[in-house]
Amino acid sequence: MYRLRLGTALSLRRAGLSSQRLQNPIAFPTPSEPLTAARIGHELQSQPPSRHNSSAAPKLKNTMTPEEIREKLLTPAFPIPKLTELLDHDNHQMRQDFRKFISEPVMVPRYNISLEEERDLALRRLQRICDNKFISVLDFWNNPLRIFAAHELAAVIDPAMTTKMTVQFNLFGGTVLKLGTERHHKELLEGIDNLNDIGCFGLTELGYGNNAVEMETTATYDPATKEFIVNTPNTLAQKYWITNGACHSKHVVVMAQLIVKGKNEGIHAILVRMRDNNMQTMPGVTIEDMGYKMGLNGVDNAKLSFDNVRVPREALLNRWSDVAEDGTFTSEIGGGRQRFLTVADQLLSGRICIASMALGGAKACISIAVRYAATRLTVGPTGKSDTPILVYQLQQRALMPLLSRIIAVNFGLDYVKDRWAFQKEDGSEHKEIVTMCCAIKPTASWLLEETVSVCRERCGGQGYLSCNRFGTFLGLAHAAMTAEGDNSVLMQKVAKERLGSLAANPPKLEKPANKNLKDTNYLMYLLHARELNLFNELGMKMKKAGKAGTYDSWMFEESDLIQHAAKSFADALIADRYAEVLKTCDADLQPVLAQVFDLYLTTIVEKNLGWFVISGLLQPGDVTKVRANGAELCALLGPQALALCESFGITDTMLSAPIALDWVGYNSYD
Repeated sequence: MYRLRLGTALSLRRAGLSSQRLQNPIAFPTPSEPLTAARIGHELQSQPPSRHNSSAAPKLKNTMTPEEIREKLLTPAFPIPKLTELLDHDNHQMRQDFRKFISEPVMVPRYNISLEEERDLALRRLQRICDNKFISVLDFWNNPLRIFAAHELAAVIDPAMTTKMTVQFNLFGGTVLKLGTERHHKELLEGIDNLNDIGCFGLTELGYGNNAVEMETTATYDPATKEFIVNTPNTLAQKYWITNGACHSKHVVVMAQLIVKGKNEGIHAILVRMRDNNMQTMPGVTIEDMGYKMGLNGVDNAKLSFDNVRVPREALLNRWSDVAEDGTFTSEIGGGRQRFLTVADQLLSGRICIASMALGGAKACISIAVRYAATRLTVGPTGKSDTPILVYQLQQRALMPLLSRIIAVNFGLDYVKDRWAFQKEDGSEHKEIVTMCCAIKPTASWLLEETVSVCRERCGGQGYLSCNRFGTFLGLAHAAMTAEGDNSVLMQKVAKERLGSLAANPPKLEKPANKNLKDTNYLMYLLHARELNLFNELGMKMKKAGKAGTYDSWMFEESDLIQHAAKSFADALIADRYAEVLKTCDADLQPVLAQVFDLYLTTIVEKNLGWFVISGLLQPGDVTKVRANGAELCALLGPQALALCESFGITDTMLSAPIALDWVGYNSYD
């Protein structure tokens, strides 16, 4: 049962975020009546924050169980199931089934176990997911959004297991599916799904991470034997950080320079058998376990090298390029760089997979912290321990902005998933989609890292215990920030592509007449003005540098501006998608989501206040107003924090952290 105190008329009025603005995200008409969070919040909450948090709060005492306290505080002003459905976005039945499935004993977190046990546990968990058919490599053809849903949900349970999953099904399996042909599919696809054929993806080399096109591993065709000779010429050419490689893989897709008749035809993908069916290393293959890491030790990472390993001609994944028996090379793809981009295309979907994992982890962390803050009672106005720390401004100002950003990124990621999954076959949308994928992965993983750190601190000493899981998600955050493209390097690409797009199609930005910092349209204007100002500045810097000086300017002089511009694009993209959701979502959800949206927008402005003032978009006197608005929104949304976290659909079993459950009972002696 939910309690809705906001009238339908206001809901519809709030939904009218202006169809004109949504059709053209650069122009923002000013509504006749300011759309303010304060006005909405006044109707959502019958009393001002300060009075609501004291006299109107439920009567609590520390003899109550955490569950009893949560039940008293859980008073949603919106229907939780409807918000769950909206946030889930797709594959609703699969998600429901998955949430029930993970109650199996093998999914219960374990700590203080050996490296070997941790890796075995990650594999056994993945095997159970595969046995229950929650993911298939064929989903890339039939239902690609199902792949991303599996990543988000599985990451809440075990990020290490999910990392193994993303390599098996996206990098390895997806590459075999998309770059291979029938001869590869009939041999491997079934084994990929049931884990009889675990594989890994050999792209990164010790000396070549972000400059992968210059990698040194070679695959030289020998027409006499109709074989490719795969070779690692030196230490820098070792395949490095190869997930699934240390223990569990039989196969590796090796990205190598293809040498045919003495000519380098660029990077191509070749299947190499690294272990036999008895899991013995194949001749000529060297596998070195990379050992303990700072986190995700259930992932078995390896260094791989090849000493003139011979594989059949048919091992070449030949969807786009092929080598005939006599050594004739043919390709449907032009130059070497384009061939690399084609064979490495799974990195694109991989970035969405990682963003999905990061989103799942962030939802889990904020849920753990909010649940604990709601049930941890401390000194109140009477001096008794009868007040949840969640009602204090200190806690709300830390947690509520993160919660708003998590919901906003959820909507932004949903849009990127749809654009990737349903893009036009003629490739006309691909460049734009690449830019969005390269922006959403850093945005989501940086958000996870910040969420983990803040939530851990706001949970005090309890947050430092392994069993409360923040350490696990910190490991995921740092892996996500680096895997499949270093975040900041990806943002360089985002800035480059967005700069070109804006130069080709300069947008028009209308400044609203209403400059009320509580007005949604004005906040949206500020985000778009920030993006355009930053990219205009960057464009002028590059123009001044000229063609000869562009490299030095880009790589040695303007890094801060490049990163800020790319982040401004991501923030504006997410805001636009959130605005679209508000326009179309259920009327019962519009009031609370509008309030969350205003907090998201205010948070982005507040985090960049220095720049806004220096740029002249805001005045020094606005600083206090922005911060006061943020504090007010946090107080208004605080009573809905539990309900918003409940809408993530993360069950008690999935959370597993004692402080999110009965932390008093957990600390009781038998």
